[in-house]
Amino acid sequence: MCDVCGCGHDHVHENRAVVSDDSTRRVVEIKKSLLDENERIAEVNRKHFDEKGVLAVNLISSPGSGKTTLLEKTIEALKGEFKIGVLEGDIETERDAERVRAKGAYAVQLTTGGACHLEAPLVHKGFHALEKQMNGGAPDILFIENVGNLVCPSSFYLGEHVRVVLVSVPEGPDKPAKYPKAFKTSNIFIITKSDLIPYFDFDVEKVKREALSLNPNLKVFVLSAKTGEGLEEWFNYLKELVRRKKGGK
Repeated sequence: MCDVCGCGHDHVHENRAVVSDDSTRRVVEIKKSLLDENERIAEVNRKHFDEKGVLAVNLISSPGSGKTTLLEKTIEALKGEFKIGVLEGDIETERDAERVRAKGAYAVQLTTGGACHLEAPLVHKGFHALEKQMNGGAPDILFIENVGNLVCPSSFYLGEHVRVVLVSVPEGPDKPAKYPKAFKTSNIFIITKSDLIPYFDFDVEKVKREALSLNPNLKVFVLSAKTGEGLEEWFNYLKELVRRKKGGK
């Protein structure tokens, strides 16, 4: 069992293995991280995505931040222009995959059975299942909706081109400070549910500053799936990323 995150899986965080028995726990420094195997398969994923001309986007956040709702809005806006595939990560149920299929995307549910994050081997299998679903084709955009968690997903590269971290207004403004690795390893920071700002103590500019102090290269979006604020900017940004991926065509 993972002693760090409690996900029930044997793996290593920050180059450490945790070995425990009934009486004691020992932290054993290891020379070669067990994460190397995940990294190896992630690079295989990345190569496959590149060969297929797929833009892979990994979405990470706490539960309830609005990842799936944002995906629904994105699929509705872009499905006429692009083929969209989704790998839905969850501990149990196929509910989110059903939601995005209903909006017009191809989707494969990745059920971890207790693990608090997705890993590259599962994404590898999931993408091949998605290709089969698409009769051997591939999406223009692949969204990987990670398990709701701001801790472990930030440690596991899946082969994505872009990592997006989302924080909703009701979650509070302290997430960059509390979960710095999620922001340091991401390319995009999205503040969701902006329509609720008047009802919460959430200083948008302060949150932006804290996130950018951790990662000055973050691109920040503030949006509301309910009112539509910021969505067009997000859609246009994705369109530009796909255009670049396709070589400017």
